[in-house]
Amino acid sequence: MTKFVFVTGGVVSSIGKGIVAASLGRLLKSRDYSVSILKLDPYINVDPGTMSPFQHGEVFVTQDGAETDLDLGHYERFTDTSMSRLNSVTTGSIYQAVINKERRGDYNGGTVQVIPHITNEIKDRISRVARDTNPDVVITEIGGTVGDIESLPFLEAIRQFRKDVGRQNVLYLHVTLIPWIASAGEMKTKPTQHSVKELRSIGIQPDILVCRCDRALPGGLKQKLSEFCDVPPEGVIPAVDAKSIYEVPLILEREGLAQEALELLNMEQREPDLSQWQTLVERLYSPKHRVEIAIVGKYVQLSDAYLSVVEALRHAAIAMGSELHLRWVNSEKLEVEGAEYHLDGVDGVIVPGGFGVRGVDGKIEAIKYARLRQIPFLGLCLGMQCSVIEWARNVAGFADAHSAEFEPHTENPVINLLPEQQDVVDLGGTMRLGLYPCRILPNSLAFRLYQEEVIYERHRHRYEFNNAYRNLFLESGYVISGSSPDGRLVEIVELPQHPFFIACQFHPEFQSRPSAPHPLFKGFIEAAIAHFESSSGTQIPLEVF
Repeated sequence: MTKFVFVTGGVVSSIGKGIVAASLGRLLKSRDYSVSILKLDPYINVDPGTMSPFQHGEVFVTQDGAETDLDLGHYERFTDTSMSRLNSVTTGSIYQAVINKERRGDYNGGTVQVIPHITNEIKDRISRVARDTNPDVVITEIGGTVGDIESLPFLEAIRQFRKDVGRQNVLYLHVTLIPWIASAGEMKTKPTQHSVKELRSIGIQPDILVCRCDRALPGGLKQKLSEFCDVPPEGVIPAVDAKSIYEVPLILEREGLAQEALELLNMEQREPDLSQWQTLVERLYSPKHRVEIAIVGKYVQLSDAYLSVVEALRHAAIAMGSELHLRWVNSEKLEVEGAEYHLDGVDGVIVPGGFGVRGVDGKIEAIKYARLRQIPFLGLCLGMQCSVIEWARNVAGFADAHSAEFEPHTENPVINLLPEQQDVVDLGGTMRLGLYPCRILPNSLAFRLYQEEVIYERHRHRYEFNNAYRNLFLESGYVISGSSPDGRLVEIVELPQHPFFIACQFHPEFQSRPSAPHPLFKGFIEAAIAHFESSSGTQIPLEVF
């Protein structure tokens, strides 16, 4: 029977529940247990697809096209398991489903209430993951902080869940904070005590406490937490701050988290195999090279807006033995202050995805700078569209070229909606979401990187390359190296006369893994290392390649 772990958080938001859940998933997988991880988000939006990145960070897209919380990216990267729309649940989607059932008459005229109707729907979503994917363990993270009013239905549902499936099949894990008070010169457990008290008032007694702290937790405090929170000493797990999130599974393994979880769930204790993960962390902390990559976007004030891009760059840098330095470039400021001011000295330029016209001209200028200065360039989604606009304006001779998304009346819409999309008015109705195939052109940079004739990548966009300009682009030197199998949709473009210039309509960052960096990012970092070495006049050790 599937076992269930519920991860809650207390004291403060952004305490790291997602990383703890993902790390536990990694530790269980290292013991050859299958895992699926579910996120319950308390906001009333049906999904984060229309939410500003400034508010909620990036939107992570699953293979089946669900727009989800960024924590699902952590789940996938840590467990090497693809998630689906089943793994993302919001208050909005729960209420929407319940109201739809009420309108259909499913409740036979009864009064629809939070208990049992909302809580039953939540429990059904959790059970559905177990039924449909049949993992050994389902880990469920409840968003927000214990005490938030919007989280109460979720907490009530997971309280009931233990009764429904049996006590031996459910574990409650509470992530909390042990702050260091500098003026007192000591760590304080009172915030954790109050957080656990709040959780117990709802009817949930945590079985394990994962205690976030910036230094080692003294044995005396561990015993105090055990007594005050009614958790066995071995269930109080310190999680000392790490330099990298990829070290967290190793820290929690040393503290005995997985062993304690298996003990409480009456599961077989197995020897973990974390050798690959250990090697990954060792390579991360002992780089042979250094590269500086500029990320040019309009949400750079919040790095979480480009979280998967950053992690994909990090995966590639680890694989190539390089220390990664990021230069965050606000594309709106670049429009005013110039590309030279913001990009001088970088070893690579990446323009990620986004929506809306704000900052687009800055992205186009950054692409022009990278193209003319022979700096490695990687464009993602909107980054590809901007590279097409830049080429049309500055090489193909269409000074007014633009995307119809940003300038509906342009005479040269090199990026446009497909004909069948023109009359769709619902926001999201024209979106291409999820996994789609792409055929790679032989003897291209894309083929050298992928070593595959057909690839599958995740999409999240509305506008496409305008095929009316295809021949013009080909004749002027652009190469369309990836397209849909029927040849209709342009997926990858590149410039063969450039050391590394490639842009794709999809989001490769969503499929990058620490143990398997994405080919486009790995090639990009390889080219950036070569650019750095050629600029500094030093040689690249052959073993890196």
